[in-house]
Amino acid sequence: MMAVLMDGRTAAEKTKARVAAAVREMRLSGRSVPGLAVILVGNDPASRIYVRRKRQACEEVGFQSVELDFPVDAGQDDVLHKIVRLNADPAVHGLLVQLPLPSHMDRRKIIEAVAPAKDVDGFHPLNAGCTLLGQPGFRPCTPMGIMELLRTYGIDCTGKAAVVVGRSHIVGRPMAAMLTAANATVTVCHSYTPNLEPHVSRADILVVAVGKAGMIPGAWVKPGSVVVDVGQNRQPDGTVLGDVEFEPASLRAGHITPVPGGVGPMTVAMLLSNTLDAALGGGPGRGNER
Repeated sequence: MMAVLMDGRTAAEKTKARVAAAVREMRLSGRSVPGLAVILVGNDPASRIYVRRKRQACEEVGFQSVELDFPVDAGQDDVLHKIVRLNADPAVHGLLVQLPLPSHMDRRKIIEAVAPAKDVDGFHPLNAGCTLLGQPGFRPCTPMGIMELLRTYGIDCTGKAAVVVGRSHIVGRPMAAMLTAANATVTVCHSYTPNLEPHVSRADILVVAVGKAGMIPGAWVKPGSVVVDVGQNRQPDGTVLGDVEFEPASLRAGHITPVPGGVGPMTVAMLLSNTLDAALGGGPGRGNER
C-alpha cells in the first residue's frame, strides 16, 4: 500500500491563512504590519530563488519586505554595518541573511550580528541554546515546519524511535532537540556513523537532511514508519530529488513527504510565523515556543 503523502503545501497554506488573518487585525487596529528584511550576498541562483519565494510569501500574507543585495566581493564590514542598521530599524521585525555566504565571509560573525529578537531564522546562538534547552525563542524554520507537519497528520512522537540523518546547525541538530522535547528517543547519524542501515531500519520516524540524492535506499525504511525527506537535489534534467529513494520508500512507509512539496513550503510558512511573532513581541524570553 502506498504511504500517506504529507502534503506540505496544504499544511503551509493553513499557517499562511492564520498569519494573514493576524496581519489584517493589526491593520484594523492601526498597528504596523510585520516587516522582514533579507540580506543576499552574491548571485547564487538557488539563493535568489529562495529569496524570491520568501518575499512572495510575505506579499501574500500582507507583510512588508525588503531585499538588500550585496555583490559577491562585498566587504564583510559593509554587511555587518547594514545588519546593525536593520537591528535598529523599528519597521524591521525579522532579519535574515540568506545562506550560503561567500567564502571570504565569517558566517558565524555575520549570524551573531543579527539581533536575537529579530533572528527569525533561529540561527543565533541565543536562539539555538533556547531550542536545545526547550526554552522560548525562535526555532529554525525547517525543523519547526517538520514538527508542525507531524502535528498536522496526527503523528505523536512520544515513545517513538526517531533517527535524524545529518547534524547541521540548520536542520539536524535542532531537529534532534525538538524531537527529544516531543518525547521521542532520538539517534543522530552523520558522516562518521559506520553502518547507517541498522539505524534507519529501526526508525519509527526518519528525518533525512544530507543533500545527496537517493542516499537512503527505500528498502531500508521500516514498514509503517514516518519518512521526512528534507533533501532538495536538483538534477541535470531539472528535476528535484530527495535524499530518500521515494518510490520504494513510499511502498513501505506509513507516511512520507514528497520532494518537492513536502518540507520546503513548511519552511517558508514557519518563517512567516516567526516574523509575525517578532512583530507581536515574541522571540527570546516570550511565548514563541512552537
